[in-house]
Amino acid sequence: MLKDYTKIPAPLNSDVVLKIIPGHFATNHSHITNYMEIGTIKTRCNEAHGVAQLLAMHYSVSTPVDTIVCADGMEVVGTYLAEELTKAGVANYNQHKTIYVTAPELASSGQHIFRDNLQLTIRDKHVLLLFGSLTTGRTLESLAECVQYYGATISGACAIFSAVREVDNIPVTAVFHDEDIPNYQSYPLHECPLCKSGVPIDAIVNSFGYSELR
Repeated sequence: MLKDYTKIPAPLNSDVVLKIIPGHFATNHSHITNYMEIGTIKTRCNEAHGVAQLLAMHYSVSTPVDTIVCADGMEVVGTYLAEELTKAGVANYNQHKTIYVTAPELASSGQHIFRDNLQLTIRDKHVLLLFGSLTTGRTLESLAECVQYYGATISGACAIFSAVREVDNIPVTAVFHDEDIPNYQSYPLHECPLCKSGVPIDAIVNSFGYSELR
């Protein structure tokens, strides 16, 4: 599939490039018309650092961040983002005056959890949520509910790609938005016009990659 991709550079940094493939793709919560390949962006250091620099531009010194919680395998970007926010003087109020970078565990029930030894990075902290991609915002809702259960205050959410700007009053910052992707559409699972027209699904996709069905 990836031989058919198109490259879209980030509006403010042409070294950060998103690869997209048009088609009919199924996520956990929707069907979409473009697959965004972000695996390279979030694992190759120079691109991950570029993403972090772009995201950090949106947070001022008045935004407190004690912890960055990374979903979708975004720990490399999260580490660079912590570095950029620290250089920018973003406030942190935890005992060690530094920014923690952590990731939730996904329980067998599908819920996000933090083991007892990692709860110190979340409990009563100011938390920034970091994602690979957001299409409907449901993953953000789930993770936000999780960290709030541990007493965290959410300072915001950010992603490489997001089709949503706000979820449950949490602002979402992203390097790429839906309007940056040519002909991008997202449909509820049971209201997809492509399915109704008999167009087969090309692949099941998420922030980690894709599994072809044909």
